[in-house]
Amino acid sequence: MAPLPHPQILSATFVAEARTPADLRSLPPLPGYQIAIAGRSNVGKSTLLNNLAARRSLARTSKTPGRTRGLIFYDLQLRTPEGEAVGLRVVDLPGYGYAKVGKGERDSWRTLVESYVTGTAALRLCLVLVDARRGPEQEEGQLIAWLDSMGIVHRLVATKIDKLTAGERGLLKRDLPGAFPVSGLNGQGMDRVWKVVLDARSFGTLG
Repeated sequence: MAPLPHPQILSATFVAEARTPADLRSLPPLPGYQIAIAGRSNVGKSTLLNNLAARRSLARTSKTPGRTRGLIFYDLQLRTPEGEAVGLRVVDLPGYGYAKVGKGERDSWRTLVESYVTGTAALRLCLVLVDARRGPEQEEGQLIAWLDSMGIVHRLVATKIDKLTAGERGLLKRDLPGAFPVSGLNGQGMDRVWKVVLDARSFGTLG
């Protein structure tokens, strides 16, 4: 199957990091619509975001789990393959599943994420990332169930497929037929991710 055309990235900028609900209320005006990226620590959220932005280091990648401690906002200005100018805000949610983070801090993350989701009518899509070598586990299942309860459209993205054998990729396709397999190493699969991100403009809004 031929790759789908990507949008042109006109600009990509860091906006702010929000660590409290008050921080959320002081964010700059939206450039357009929003998507969120969620996933376990070290699943490849920063790498996916850099691939979306066509920048090597817009979001810092780290080998240390649990590095993202707040909601990090980025604004992208795009030109779609059809020539339409589009503003997109991408929100990097704190990574979960990191045992060295105390319960109190995990609870504060949960409160912050819930404040963001319930207070953001422009959120159209949440990309839920899973490591292709592990697949979705209990925490991913809980997140997806919560997104469903909030009426938020979500899509599963299986990262690090370059680390799978051909046979393992076949099993992934069988076991997670609706997932978008991607590689941060070579960008494989990013065209499909971009398609759903652009399609999200027409998804229902909250509120």
